[in-house]
Amino acid sequence: MRDTSDMAKRPPPFEESLNELEQLVERMEQGNLPLEEALKLFERGIQLTRTCQKALKEAEQKVQILLEENGEPLLKPFTDES
Repeated sequence: MRDTSDMAKRPPPFEESLNELEQLVERMEQGNLPLEEALKLFERGIQLTRTCQKALKEAEQKVQILLEENGEPLLKPFTDES
C-alpha cells in the first residue's frame, strides 16, 4: 500500500503539469473569464511553469552526468576531419 501523504508532497509528473498548463492557457486565451478567476488561473500557471522548468533542469543535469565520465565528456564534438 502506498503512502498517500508522501505522494501528496511530490509535484505532479512533467507531462501532467504541461497538459494542465496548456489547458489553462487555452481557457485564458478565450478571454471570457472574470478577473478573479483569470488571476487564479494565472497564479496556477506560474506554479505549473516553475514545476516544468524544474523538471526540465533536473533532466538536463541527469543527461549531462550520463554523458560525462570522470569529468570528461564521453562524446567528442563532431568535426569534418573525423
